[in-house]
Amino acid sequence: MVDADDVRRVGLALPRTYEAFIGRRWKLKVRQLVYVAFSRDETTMGFAYPRDGRDSLIESDPDTFFLPPTSDLRYQWVCARLARLDEPEMHELVTDAWRMCVPRMLHDLPEQPSPVAAAWAAMDAGEWHELRPLLHPYLHWQDRHGELRGRSNVLAHLRDVPTPKPPAEVEIRDGQVYRWSA
Repeated sequence: MVDADDVRRVGLALPRTYEAFIGRRWKLKVRQLVYVAFSRDETTMGFAYPRDGRDSLIESDPDTFFLPPTSDLRYQWVCARLARLDEPEMHELVTDAWRMCVPRMLHDLPEQPSPVAAAWAAMDAGEWHELRPLLHPYLHWQDRHGELRGRSNVLAHLRDVPTPKPPAEVEIRDGQVYRWSA
């Protein structure tokens, strides 16, 4: 059994996500795209879901899943009763809804070891003070611009180049990114 705070915890950990209060309801968004919206009492949520698969999802568990209001049927959207979802199922639904709103290159970030997604999100937002503790002091960095060693050198480099792609290979040591190969 999950609640709206559990959904927020999962959603807000995904890169580029923010929460907005629109139409007297809380919503999780990436840029201008809403991928999760809570009911006013936060007992149900609507979420992005492929239109061609929503009937099958609803048929699989009609006590949990249901169609949105008629006015929203044109969207790729389905709704769920939060109390009937378990944590792994909610996590999968929210992450897949997020994937519908972000570029394909970001789709694998949630499966990367911690703290890779947080490090990439900090790079993307230019939040260098949040990125620094996520990187190992002896970081080995490789991207299309070359190879670097050392956290300070990499931070200086990242300030001067566009946000790199998520890593193809990564190594974590002491809870920090030790090796990043894009």
